[in-house]
Amino acid sequence: MKALKIFIFVLVMGTVSGAMLVGISAFTSPLIQKNEEFRLKSAILDVLEIPHEKPTVVKIFDEQVKIIKKGNYTFYNATDGSLAFEFRGPGLWGPVVGIISLEKDLKTIRKIKVTYQEETPGLGSRIAESNYLKQFKSKEFSPRLVFVPEGKASGKNQVDAITGATGSSKAFEKLINENVQKYLAVLK
Repeated sequence: MKALKIFIFVLVMGTVSGAMLVGISAFTSPLIQKNEEFRLKSAILDVLEIPHEKPTVVKIFDEQVKIIKKGNYTFYNATDGSLAFEFRGPGLWGPVVGIISLEKDLKTIRKIKVTYQEETPGLGSRIAESNYLKQFKSKEFSPRLVFVPEGKASGKNQVDAITGATGSSKAFEKLINENVQKYLAVLK
């Protein structure tokens, strides 16, 4: 009899808890989706170097960015002709996701922002730091971006790798080059 009471109690509590979780998920799902959309639009405005403040992100995005879809690819075209798109792929330890913008010549980098990465904290994770990413500005994909030992970048297509994070640097180099080539091929 005691075992039956425990079984009924666990069954009722499990059902009630499960129903509460489903309800909370249904309630918060639209809010989460809206926050993700806001985060993406804000990051796109950042890499396109369009000034914005938090309360005006959606309005400014809608006024100054045109969304272009080509098959499974999405491009974000600014009124000045620059173009941005999301990149994603494997880093050394996990996925890396970000947004890159190119000048209207489609070979010169305007800005890169990493929005998600799982690289080693303090080493490979530097790929997401704004101080590291600043060096990409005005670099060209001609024919591709090349990572060289830190302090040695001198060419228009060279950037410094991260000392002590060779694997993450090589993975990031491959990821960026492959994504840019893939997206630009879709535009042609």
